[in-house]
Amino acid sequence: MAENIPLELGTEPVGKLLKKYATPAIIAMTASSLYNMVDSIFIGQGCGPMAISGLALTFPLMNLSAAFGTLVGVGGATLISVLLGQKNYLVAKKVLSNVFILNILVGVLFSAISLIFLDPILRFFGASDATLPFARSYMIPILAGNIITHLYFGLNSIVRVSGHPQKAMYATILTVTLNMILDPIFIFVFKMGIQGAAIATVISQATSLVWIMYIICDRREFLHLSRETFGLDWGIARRSLAIGLAPFLMNVASCFVVIFINNQFKKYGGDLAIGAYGIVNRLVFLFLMIVMGFTQGMQPIAGYNYGAKQYDRALEVLRLTIKCALVVTCTCFLVGMLIPRAAVSLFTHDEELIGLAAHGFRITVLLFCIVGRQMVISNFFQSIGMANKAIFLSLSRQLIFLLPFLAILPLWFGADGVWFSMPASDLAAVVVSEIMLAGLKKNFRREMAAAEAAGKVEEAHVPEPIEVTDTI
Repeated sequence: MAENIPLELGTEPVGKLLKKYATPAIIAMTASSLYNMVDSIFIGQGCGPMAISGLALTFPLMNLSAAFGTLVGVGGATLISVLLGQKNYLVAKKVLSNVFILNILVGVLFSAISLIFLDPILRFFGASDATLPFARSYMIPILAGNIITHLYFGLNSIVRVSGHPQKAMYATILTVTLNMILDPIFIFVFKMGIQGAAIATVISQATSLVWIMYIICDRREFLHLSRETFGLDWGIARRSLAIGLAPFLMNVASCFVVIFINNQFKKYGGDLAIGAYGIVNRLVFLFLMIVMGFTQGMQPIAGYNYGAKQYDRALEVLRLTIKCALVVTCTCFLVGMLIPRAAVSLFTHDEELIGLAAHGFRITVLLFCIVGRQMVISNFFQSIGMANKAIFLSLSRQLIFLLPFLAILPLWFGADGVWFSMPASDLAAVVVSEIMLAGLKKNFRREMAAAEAAGKVEEAHVPEPIEVTDTI
């Protein structure tokens, strides 16, 4: 079955490969973002401005759930990409089994703990007496179906990097389409309000998961679940989780940052300010997800060529992905500057909320053009298995820079200080990522030159390679 492995990743033109792998990923990620926006739009239009604020309070818990999902899924997908480049097919199949089992274990534990302490958690996130009922009604169905969410996202990442980006895209589109159909039915027809939106989300993900399970259990695929490799191997798990630690910490950091933002907005602007941030977050997230689509398309190409020690191709896909991300983030900048009221009006008819959100949107995207570059660089380090560097870059913007700005600027500028903290941290994070990228490029050039001089490119050594053997 080795003939089915995507060897094209090491031979086809990089631009052609990025288009092939990024296009379905972009469609899938855009669809996924629209899927979140649809929830917010229907909830805002059908349940009122306080429901929007209640939904915004659930973002940290949703991010925390996503963090554990990416710890398993993204780490496993990245490791599989590198293993395919190394032609280590047996261990790649073992990684798939680990991803499946770990997602189940993590999903069950997270749901149980969160449901037990749900009210105190939401209070800690900034919920008031007015917003707590909405947040609680939304999270109970979501947490009850959390194992479905973890498996859906984790296994879909594996399907994508194993040579089937189109199938991964179709799974996401199916989820989004079902959610768009079910949302108005549960909210307006069944009169279930915000809880109906959550139930629609879980049903949509469960439906797509059935199809994904069919794909990964198909023995005709070179990468599939089988009795021979099924089981939890802690040696593989440690390596997979180490790679997934970067996006995990990024999501955990995002969780705590959003908690801090919500509480700062509650202190300086009230419940409606939290709702305004929720709307802006959804809009910005749409463009960030498109950038993530490009980075997901980059991931298997960069990982494979790094594993195959074709470093020039890995750098080429990095350059192309950065250019694409720049176009996306500049588009978001223009939307935020030119038509912010039109954009936020999709979510609500409340004039006060529209005014707050439009004002915050314009401030948030002040330096948004440079955000995509930092995201791509961080994901590149992750894609080639340099987990420590990826972790540092992931945390630098949200913890090292954003939190201090969030603590200091509101003291002088009130709620505006919370908004201005975001572009300020973007600028600082980009400077750090550029310094680290320059060091990586220098190491790559030195090792390629040494290998070429020795006439042994295949034996070139690059710092921090992933060392995986069949004897894990």
